[in-house]
Amino acid sequence: MVETADFGPNPGALRMLSHAPAGLPKGAPLVVVLHGCTQTAEAFAADAGWLALADRYGFAVVAPEQNSQNNPNRCFTWFSSGDITRGEGEAASVAAMTAHAIATYQLEPERVFVSGLSAGGAMAAVMLAAYPDIFAGGAIIAGLPYGVAGNVGQAMMAMRGSDRRDASALGALARGASPQGGRTPRVSIWHGAADHTVNPANAEASAGQWAWMHGLAVEPDETWSPPGRSHSVWRSPEGGQVMIEKHLIAGLGHGTPLAVDGPDGAGAVAPYMLEAGVSSSLESLRFWGLAPPAADPPAEQKAAKAAAAAAAAAAEGGLAELVMRSVSGHVSGPVHDLIAKALRSAGLK
Repeated sequence: MVETADFGPNPGALRMLSHAPAGLPKGAPLVVVLHGCTQTAEAFAADAGWLALADRYGFAVVAPEQNSQNNPNRCFTWFSSGDITRGEGEAASVAAMTAHAIATYQLEPERVFVSGLSAGGAMAAVMLAAYPDIFAGGAIIAGLPYGVAGNVGQAMMAMRGSDRRDASALGALARGASPQGGRTPRVSIWHGAADHTVNPANAEASAGQWAWMHGLAVEPDETWSPPGRSHSVWRSPEGGQVMIEKHLIAGLGHGTPLAVDGPDGAGAVAPYMLEAGVSSSLESLRFWGLAPPAADPPAEQKAAKAAAAAAAAAAEGGLAELVMRSVSGHVSGPVHDLIAKALRSAGLK
C-alpha cells in the first residue's frame, strides 16, 4: 500500500494507507477498511482479502491506521465524543482521507463504503452515523452500535452486551450524529456466535439501531440458515431492496470471517482473521453491488423464498391445506415449520 502523509486535516493523528489497482478507471468505487486492536492497516487490508478483491473487482482501498500514542493497543477510539463527533478527532481524519482518495483517484463519490473489525467495526458505525453524506453503506464486523459508550469503562460494559437500550433509543443516537440529515446507509452486520470479546448481543443492537434509522421494524423480514450461520434481512417497503443484513456465524469467535480457499477465496488466516467458510469481505461487496452475486443462492435461502411465495398464494386462494400437503415430504423439517408459521400468520392455519 502507498502512504499519504498530507491528506488534509488530521485532528485524530492517524496514518493513511491506500491501494489503487493498476489501470483503475475513473468513477471506480472506494472501500475504507478499519483494522481491529493490535493490528496494522496494511496487514488487515491484506488478510481480510480487501487488496486481492480490489484487484479482482476494480475498486480503491483506503486503510486508516491508529498509532500507539493515541491508544497503546492501536484501537480506534470509537467511544470518545472527541473522536466520534462529525468534524472532530479520528472520525474527521478518516473523512479527510476518504475525500483525498476520491479526488486523487477520481472515484465515484456515490459509491463509497466503510468496513471494520471490532474497534474498527465500531468505528465503521461511527463513520456511517456521522458521515452518511460520504458513505453509501458499510459493514460492521464484531463491532458495536454507534454511541453506546462515552469512556473506557462504558466501552467495556457495552462490549459485554450490557447496554439494554431499545432500537428507538439507539437509533436516536445515530440520528443525532449527523445534524444535516440525508440518506441512511445500507448496513451489513457480521458476528461470531461464540465471540467472547464483543458479545453477539451487539449485532442484534446494531441491527435494531439501523432498522430504526431506516424506519423499519426491529424484526427482520426474512431469516434463513445457510450452513453454519443464520442470515437475516430487512427490506425497504418500496421495492423490497435489502437495507440491512445480519450474519451470525455458529461457533465463530472474535474476528473477521474468511473463506480463504476456492475460486472466490481471498485473504489469509491470522490472529482475529478466522476461516469460516464464508468471506465477510466478499459478501459485503456483493451486498453493496460491487461484486457479482453468488452463482447459486444457498438452498435454505431458496426454500425461505419459496415458503413466502407459498404463503402468499395460500392467502389469495384459501389453499392452506393444499400447500401443506404439497410440500410435505419434499422440504426439511425447519422449512416445513416455516411454511406453517407463515400460513398461521396469514390466519389460514
